Amino acid sequence: MQTDSPRQKLVTLFLASRPQFLTASIAPVLVGSALGFAVAGTFDWPLFLLALFAIMFLHAGANIANDYFDHLSGNDWVNKNVTTFSGGRQFIQQGIISPKTTLLASLFCLTIGTFLGVIILLVTRSIFILVIGLAGILGGFFYTAPPVKLGYRGIGEIFIAFLFGILPVYGSYYLQAETLDIVPLPSACIVGILIFLVILINEFPDLPADAAVNKKTLVVLFGVLTGVWIYRIAVISTFLIALAGVFLTRIMFHPFILYFLFCLPLAVAAIGFANTKALSTPGLTQHRASAITIILHIVGSLSLSAGFLIWGFVHR
Repeated sequence: MQTDSPRQKLVTLFLASRPQFLTASIAPVLVGSALGFAVAGTFDWPLFLLALFAIMFLHAGANIANDYFDHLSGNDWVNKNVTTFSGGRQFIQQGIISPKTTLLASLFCLTIGTFLGVIILLVTRSIFILVIGLAGILGGFFYTAPPVKLGYRGIGEIFIAFLFGILPVYGSYYLQAETLDIVPLPSACIVGILIFLVILINEFPDLPADAAVNKKTLVVLFGVLTGVWIYRIAVISTFLIALAGVFLTRIMFHPFILYFLFCLPLAVAAIGFANTKALSTPGLTQHRASAITIILHIVGSLSLSAGFLIWGFVHR
């Protein structure tokens, strides 16, 4: 049968990595690399591509690992409100992929990502890159893997902000600019908060299942109402950080203006969708809130990247 062909199996394994969400790992590399170009005036394409594919493979491996360990914890089995954006891929629950194959696929992706990271390390010989790489590998795997299970301990969202925001923005900036300074800090924090928002908004549909297996997400710990206010404050904080960035360093001015112009309407819409009634009701309203948050993350990151690139070309 066609579904049993090697090609179809590879497609299934590829889909298990949730490739539509790999923008979460692409975004910080784009932002950091674009800013590095703006500062240095040159662009190292090989290092950029190595960093991009390394974090994408690590992200894919982490996604698949999360499905495996959420299967072991029972989380994905008890989730009756699976959406396009939350609840895992459900391939194990549907009998499409075995748990063993899922784990092996995760380890394969993590191995490829690690191999690419080692190449970057050999080229740069940087302790900073080594630290970032180890944080990405271990953090992605142990987000749901025992005994650490970061996502189950009320700190997973913060770690995601670092792993898919602050650290890769700084890392990719360093690969281009070959320096560490305060310049990437505002944009790194913004990208980190944007991915934090994506994780947070997707915890509302998962609330009953997470609570049932004692997965202590912020929404489980503090409830829907407080979770909504955390979300809203985080959205607003990105614009406050952008304003602060204007005064921290002159290079930040142009891209931050772009960020405001492109993302303010999306941010207003996201805050409107993030209300207690909508996020407490399974169905379309939760889906819309997740979708607009993901769009905000993508557009915000692209706006920052475009601003840095334009600044770099204009001031070359």
